[in-house]
Amino acid sequence: MVTARALPMGERAFLVEVDGLDEVLAAHAALDATRPDGVTDLVPAARTVLVRVDPRALPLAAARSWALRAAADAKPGTAAAGPLVELDIDYDGADLDDTARLLGVTADELARRHAEAEWRVAFTGFAPGFGYLISEDWPYDVPRLESPRTRVPAGSVGLAGVFSGAYPRDTPGGWRLIGTTSATLFDPAAAGPALLAPGARVRFRPSADAGRSAPLPSPRSGDIADAGRSAQDRPAFARSGDLGEGDGDHVQDAVTPTSRAALRVIEPGLLSTVQDLGRPGAASIGVAVSGALDRTALRTANRLVGNPEGWAAIEVTMGGLRAVAEADLWFAVAGAWGPLRLDGHAVDPYEAHAWPAGAELHLDWFAHGARAYLAVRGGIDAPDALGSKATDLLAGLGPAALRAGDRVLVGDAPPTPIPVAPPQSWGAPHDDELELALAPGPRADWFAASTALFDAVWTVSGAADRVGARLDGPELARTRTDELPSEGMVPGALQVPPSGRPTILLADGPVTGGYPVIAVLTDTSLDLVAQARPGTRIRFRHA
Repeated sequence: MVTARALPMGERAFLVEVDGLDEVLAAHAALDATRPDGVTDLVPAARTVLVRVDPRALPLAAARSWALRAAADAKPGTAAAGPLVELDIDYDGADLDDTARLLGVTADELARRHAEAEWRVAFTGFAPGFGYLISEDWPYDVPRLESPRTRVPAGSVGLAGVFSGAYPRDTPGGWRLIGTTSATLFDPAAAGPALLAPGARVRFRPSADAGRSAPLPSPRSGDIADAGRSAQDRPAFARSGDLGEGDGDHVQDAVTPTSRAALRVIEPGLLSTVQDLGRPGAASIGVAVSGALDRTALRTANRLVGNPEGWAAIEVTMGGLRAVAEADLWFAVAGAWGPLRLDGHAVDPYEAHAWPAGAELHLDWFAHGARAYLAVRGGIDAPDALGSKATDLLAGLGPAALRAGDRVLVGDAPPTPIPVAPPQSWGAPHDDELELALAPGPRADWFAASTALFDAVWTVSGAADRVGARLDGPELARTRTDELPSEGMVPGALQVPPSGRPTILLADGPVTGGYPVIAVLTDTSLDLVAQARPGTRIRFRHA
């Protein structure tokens, strides 16, 4: 039997908390085996399983009752063994010798113990396909590096705490690196994208040709983690020129006829990305929802040109986009407001306009709001990654951020006509001061007084992007200072780091995290915070 507790995580999710990893494995298996319609995702972590719910299909209270019954009936140690994955490994990591000395063993002994253990994927997080591996055969608890590396190469195998893990892509990280593997750990085009999915058994098989790659240099003092800034290159467009800050060379799409309708980017502005309504349901393998931060504005822009409301468009942050149509197109812009010009002539947002071939469209710097959505009739035509065309900057999924010279393809026009009138009234977004509604979070009792969160006026800092928005204001004092084991996160979660000042996680945020969540934005408030600019004041109220 498992002792389980339900903890709130906003209005569309909750945590099932149990006593430890063995209970998590049992509870997750029981929940997955009996999952009802309306449960959109199950995300196991160190001591919790996050249950995400579509309240239109299943009331949250009903989902909570089901989850507690199923978890209580689970029996630790009886979860069915998952498939066995064997990973070739070279024990050539930069930290192998130092870690062995720290543990009082030789490097050969450490490598032998690691290879002889049978590991199991307890949960996935941090990055798509990054599995947290545990083993009853592993006796060590390994401290993380004091200063995380800003870049850990894909394929690196590391240790942290009681866990082992392999990095699916280049990311920052503070784990101690003991080896490398050449296995493809995450492939969004595969039927099972994550090689190391929760429940899988893992064996590390030492390669005959050990030492094939040079060890990574030890981290320098002062290095800090800086989450991946650009997506994997799965272009929605043909691109010429050298790669800038991406993860690989951009290539010409040889199978795309040049006669396809398209627009060409002259200037991308501060940041322009392809976004749709995201990829829900993949958090258990480490993939965030992503998609448009202001979903209402995306839907509106698409409806204005007669597209289905979830089709891909261009999300423009703070303005500055200039693009030229290569064929006759129709477009509409919704969301943030600023001067909008077509071949130098002012045009209105929230209205469909003909965009003749050769004409330049300019979304100037926004005066109000932070993000606008440029929808083109036919939608932006980009390859799907896990069922979505959205760019996820943290995970590196979807097309890279737009650059000057990109040729962005446009899909076929839908059969629905362009509406004769806007679908709703519109106005400039309010970005001086926002009032945002908060639903309960799972760790409110870790703080001295949750009223401080609602009494203060917070300010959006300069550290605000698609991953999250850090707020400036008074320190939220904690009554508990112990470390929180990683647990599932949702967009809108207010994580409170040791500084005491909360960060609002947004669509590209991590799917698991180790900072306590004091509260969670309501779904409606998520769209509002998408338009907050650095300096915007925020007041919170109870939902």
